[in-house]
Amino acid sequence: MPNTKKLVSDLSKPGPHRVLRGDLALAGLPGVVYTPAEGLNLPAVAFAHGWLVGPANYDKTLRHLASWGIVVAAPGTERGPIPSHINFANDVSVALDICTGVRLGPGQISVRQDRLGVVGHGMGAGVAVLAAARRPEIAALACLFPAPTAPTAESVAADVKSPALVVGSPLELVSMASDPVELAASFAGHAVLRTVTKSSRDGMVEGRRLLGKIGVGGDFEKKTAKTVRALLTGFLLFHLTGGDAYAEFSDAEAEIKKTLVLDPSQPMPAPPKKSGIRQVSQLLGR
Repeated sequence: MPNTKKLVSDLSKPGPHRVLRGDLALAGLPGVVYTPAEGLNLPAVAFAHGWLVGPANYDKTLRHLASWGIVVAAPGTERGPIPSHINFANDVSVALDICTGVRLGPGQISVRQDRLGVVGHGMGAGVAVLAAARRPEIAALACLFPAPTAPTAESVAADVKSPALVVGSPLELVSMASDPVELAASFAGHAVLRTVTKSSRDGMVEGRRLLGKIGVGGDFEKKTAKTVRALLTGFLLFHLTGGDAYAEFSDAEAEIKKTLVLDPSQPMPAPPKKSGIRQVSQLLGR
């Protein structure tokens, strides 16, 4: 049996691959792409950013995935205060097409069309669902601290047949700003809902946020990012590469330190108490 504790520790650190960074604009789409320095028939994911941020606010996370052998394309569109979630979902889909149809790097990199996934954070988590619902070949979907979209992710989740990982904060299991429980319950395929201990919804966003000075958006949480990167990397490696050693990252029965698996059909535990400023931030942030 694999040592889950050791796997989590390993996957929370950068992987063995040297990482290259490119510009998606060269293929006609604003954004960035991160790849291992070389590799054929690689898996690839499109990453959708959260509200009022962009790919640069996830640089370490995107580099982390690439260091473990996963090509990551992150559109830099729809960054304004009133984004179009439908247009963003289209851009996420285009980013996947670029990964499979455009030459990456110096010619030593290729992506397999049956090893594609979609990942999103906050608003981008809902956008990732909208994109995956229209692409039946998607092999893995990860929704990190999902926030509302229009149309709602829940309204199309039944069209997503791929396995899904939903990561939520104990502070916001059911709220106006985030409802990972309802989303996890809406998928047609296998879905695992995990919370990360002492996390907040925007804890994995790197750098100062636009509204941070008034308490909206929160600070970067190094421990949250570390745990989420391990969960995400293990989940993607299992479903996109067939790496059996990572099966527990998609297993609702697996115990992973600093996380808790919840059954969306059961009553949710009461959220831990937080300070007044954090409560305001959680209420107003998106």
